Amino acid sequence: MGNVYRELYPPEAQYRAATAFPQLLRVDGTNAPVTWLSYDASATEYAFWELGAVSYGASAPSVTVDMVWAAATATSGVVRWEASLIAATPETDTTSWEAEGFGTAVTVDDTHLGTTAKRLMRASLTLSSGALDSMASGDELILRVGRIGGNAADTLAGDALLKKVLLTWSDS
Repeated sequence: MGNVYRELYPPEAQYRAATAFPQLLRVDGTNAPVTWLSYDASATEYAFWELGAVSYGASAPSVTVDMVWAAATATSGVVRWEASLIAATPETDTTSWEAEGFGTAVTVDDTHLGTTAKRLMRASLTLSSGALDSMASGDELILRVGRIGGNAADTLAGDALLKKVLLTWSDS
């Protein structure tokens, strides 16, 4: 019994043309290049990743979603992150893959710990029950991650920069 880890990075993200989406940034840092997804402070913006449910164990049905992020300019405030999932079983599900719906969205409010802009933070939430969209091992998945910038709980001034998303699930 162990855990499966899937790391998802900004350059791998996809976007819907008809909705607001975060800007992909590549910054030449002092010592190395850095990529971010830049989520606006006053809008709801989403990025999407396609992946497979490799070795997903049904005995512990949940997925932990960690968002590693930083504030572009702020040194305090709260960011409201949201994650949701589409899951489809090849040769079993009868809905068109292009028309599949997301499971229940889950949100987390994460507080910037202060002192420095672009300091890395980690927000964590758990997808379970209806949020998993009946996920099973071998399913095709689409993960949606958004910042709900217009929400009253989101008080971080300026953009929130997403560095990566880490998914974790049990293989048993």
